[in-house]
Parts: sequence; structure tokens; C-alpha cells
Amino acid sequence: MKKKLLLCLVLTCTETLIALAQTPVDYVWWNPAKADVSAVEGQGWTGKDLLSPYDRLPAMAEKSVRKEVWNLSRSSAGLMIRFRASTDQVVVRYVVGNKQQALPHMPATGVSGVDLYAGNSDGDWLWAAGKYTFGDTIQYRFANLEPNDSYKRGREYRLFLPLYNSVQWLEIGVPKGVTLTPLPVRPEKPVVIYGTSIAQGACASRPGMAWTSILSRKLDRPLINLGFSGNGRLEKEVVDLVGQVDASVYVLDCLPNLIATVGIKPDEIKTRILESTKALRQKRPATPILLVDHAGYTDGNINPIRQQYYTDVNTLMQQAFTQLKAEGVNGVYLLPKSQINLDMDAMVDGTHPTDLGMQQYADAYEKSLRLILNEPVGDLSTMKPRTQYRDGSFDWEIRHREVLARLKAKPPRIIFMGNSITHFWGGEPKASRVNGGDSWNNVLEPLGAQNLGYGWDRVENVLWRVYHGELDGYKADQVVLMIGTNNLQLNTDAEIVAGLKFLIQAIKSRQPTAEVLMVGIFPRRNGEARVATINDAIARMTGETNASFAQPGSVFLQPDGKIDESLFSDGLHPNPEGYRRLVGALKPFLKENVKRK
Repeated sequence: MKKKLLLCLVLTCTETLIALAQTPVDYVWWNPAKADVSAVEGQGWTGKDLLSPYDRLPAMAEKSVRKEVWNLSRSSAGLMIRFRASTDQVVVRYVVGNKQQALPHMPATGVSGVDLYAGNSDGDWLWAAGKYTFGDTIQYRFANLEPNDSYKRGREYRLFLPLYNSVQWLEIGVPKGVTLTPLPVRPEKPVVIYGTSIAQGACASRPGMAWTSILSRKLDRPLINLGFSGNGRLEKEVVDLVGQVDASVYVLDCLPNLIATVGIKPDEIKTRILESTKALRQKRPATPILLVDHAGYTDGNINPIRQQYYTDVNTLMQQAFTQLKAEGVNGVYLLPKSQINLDMDAMVDGTHPTDLGMQQYADAYEKSLRLILNEPVGDLSTMKPRTQYRDGSFDWEIRHREVLARLKAKPPRIIFMGNSITHFWGGEPKASRVNGGDSWNNVLEPLGAQNLGYGWDRVENVLWRVYHGELDGYKADQVVLMIGTNNLQLNTDAEIVAGLKFLIQAIKSRQPTAEVLMVGIFPRRNGEARVATINDAIARMTGETNASFAQPGSVFLQPDGKIDESLFSDGLHPNPEGYRRLVGALKPFLKENVKRK
């Protein structure tokens, strides 16, 4: 009897759990094509310029480019949708134009699928696995997601669209009650890539694994994918369209579609390389252009005919590159086959990359583009640029956009870069709270100071901001750096000092005539001894980088070496009186009488 009762209880509980699991969820649906903000990233043309919201070329191009190029431009390769949500599930449903949803050498998940990535508060990317069904309407369901990490701001999501199919319509669903916030296209100039099927994404297993998608995450920059399978041939009509996009870098990677089997003669191939490069240089005199070798075939060492194909076009590329340099065409770079360096297992069919090959492509491109963009990274976490969303009182990305707008409208003379101690001191863009407004307004504002502090920033977060425009387009007299205290709980003293040195070098490369004033880390409750030690190391480091050093934080200390709690709100952040003491100690180090040239 007891066994029967126990069995009944188990069955009843199981049935209840099944019933709960099957309880339908009421979703709220968002159509990015109908958003109030431009939410589809990876396009050089938008809105009324497009025939369809998910096209890669403008409608006018149908009359100028070959039919094959136009048809391929309808595929959504490289397009990405950003949004923010605090949710444990996301559903994506959409319809594609081509009923052939897979290829013999490429799965449906890459040809016609979508791919979802989520960010954490420290600026790292997490991949979300989706359960998918392919049919007239394709659906991806991403479930059991952790809605937030410890900072409770919700996550930024990036949805990569199909590589070899066109999106007719698409909706993103979250449970009713969840707020989904569309994120606008980032204002930075994109990397623009004109290439072949390899750039378009063949044969990635999913859209986020195309080397262009990997590269966009590595650089954390907008990227426009103009790869056309079998039809990236450096044609004037397409190059003219490429030049319409105001890019940070142009990449021409078309040699795999210009080999002997295509029927284009060697002299014509060389001419196309020369004319394409010169056309872009004439249209965009200051924009770097990266020319790329044919990366080769993985069966080349056993197939001499195939080896000859890529060897011949790479020889033509080298000749053209040398001629461009000899003719004084500046800002042109070459990524050679030896630096792409694909290994034997990097291709599906000897021509198109596997996911391994895509990663190797992206690694080679990142290394080359970081040199061109002057955005090096180091081995330590303090040397790797990152965004962050650790402070719940403000939106980090919105503040960055507001800062860029203010820098353009009102170029500053003195820049303060730092964390919350700087952010909540005062100035514009106005923070959600201000702890030292009187000292900022009375002393720093008249000096032409601009507040570039962000709450919870670490060294690597300031590095990201330096790489993404906050020191570009104007000439400052002085950059005051007050950063490092938020790294104390994660990094060793040596890692922090090395990161600061790396950051100072990045600042100097963008503001070469400005003095960099490195302010020692301010003493904090129960950390006074360590701060004193690391400040000694920071002072020595500034001697190696030709930066100035100041230690105004000594005003916060009592004779016994402990902080004066009356000057702080929490043992870390100064109160109004603390800021008044700080600005008095700092003012002698600020450039008051430097005249602009």
C-alpha cells in the first residue's frame, strides 16, 4: 500500500512538472526592420536606399552590377542585430527567400541559420546555443539563459543573420513583461571587406563563425561584409559602391575569384588590383587599404596545378603592391599568404574554410588590422580593450556616445580619464549623481577640462575608449589619467603598472603634443599600504614613458597613514570636502596658461 501511494505521488508530481513545463509562454515580438532606430548593423546603405531591409547593396546597384553580384547581395551575410534584455529566453522566427536552406558542403545552420551571442558586464562574449526548426518559417529558441550577471543591467545580445540566404522578415520574441531595448547601429566607421565566398562565410557551421563575424567581435567594431560567392572580382562597378561607404579600413580580398580558371588574363588581374586601389584612394584619400593574398588551398602541396593557381595570382599581387608603393600611393598595406598561414585541416574542400580555418583567418586579419588601426593588444587583461556594464546608475554605451558628441561640439583643453571617482566629480555630460560639483565648476571648468570618467572603469576599459574615438579629432594640452583602483581586486601590482604603461603609450600616439599626467591611485580604506607600494612603481614607470606623475591623494591620509574617513563617503569615493582638498592638491600640476596654437 505504501509503495502504491509513493508511486502515485511520484506520478502526480511528474505530471504536474510536465504540465508546468508545457505551460505556454506569452511572447512580445519585435521586428527590427520596423524599429524607430536603425538596428541592423553591417550595412553601408539603409532605409529608402534599400530594396529590402536586409540587403547588402543599395537598390540602385541592381542596374550597375552583374546579375550574379546583385542576387548574392540579397543574402544577409555579415548583418547583425543588437538589443539589450534581461531574459531567460529568446525566440527568433523568420522566413528566408531561398528554399534551398543548405548546401552540399555547408550546413543549414550556416546557410540559413542565425547565431546569438550575449555579453557580460566585463565586456566578454558568451555564445548561446539554440534549438532550431527549419521549414517555411525558421525558428530558433534560446532557453535557460542566465538573464544577468551580478550587476543586474541585462545583457547586450548580438544576433548574426544567415550567410547564404536572404531574410524576408524576422521577429525577435521575449516573454511578456521583459523589456527588450533595441540598440542603434554604432556610429564608428566600419571595416569594409570586399571579397569572395570565403568572406561571405563559406563554409562556417553558423553565422557567428564566419571569419568576418569573428573579426568584428575581436575588434569590437562595425564590419560590412561585401563578400560575393564566386563573384568577388574587383569590378569597377562594385569598387565604386565600396567607396561610397566611409570606412575605417577597406579590405580587398578577391584573388580566389581571379585565378586562371575564371578566364581573366594576368595583365587584367594586375590592372584590376591597381585601378581598384587607386579608385578608393582617390575617393577616400586618408582611409587605409589592405590588399590580401590568396590564402592558398590546403591540397596545394599534393596538387601542383592548384598550387600554381594561387602562386600566380599572389605574384601578380606582389607586383601590383610594389608598383603602388613606387608610385607613391600611400596608406596601402598587404596581408601575405604566409601570415594567414592556414594549416592542413583548415578547409572543407581544399578551398572553403572550416570553423578552424575561419578562426585562423580572423586571427591573421586581427593582427594586420590592429597594426593599421594602431590598436595593439597585450598578453595581460589590463592590455586588452574591453567595454563594461558594471555600474547600474548609468548606461556605459550611451555615455560613450554622449562624450563623443560633446568632444566634437566643444573640444577640451584638459582631459580627465578615470573611473567613478572622476565620473561623479562633476562636469558634462552630467552624471546621475555629482559629489564634487563646486570644486569642478569653480576650478576645473574654467581650465577647459572635460570629464571622461566612467563609473567602475578599469585600465582596460579606458584603453577601449582610447581606441574608439575619445582622443580623436581634436588637440588637447593635457590628459590627466586617474585609473587603476578597480583593478586592485583582480590584478597584481605588476599587471596594473604594465597596463598603465600600455595605456599611456596609446594616449600618446593619439595626442602626441599633450602632456600625460599620471595621477597616483588614491588611498582607500584597508588598502593604504598596497596603494603606497604600487604608486612607487607607477612613479618609476612614468619615467620610462616620459609622462608626468602626481600624488595628490596624500591629502586623504592622516599622520598614521590611514585614510581620513571624514573626507570620504564610503572609504573610496571622496565627499564634497574630499574633492575640494583633492583639487587644491592637483591644481599646481594642471596646465593653466598653455596657449592654443
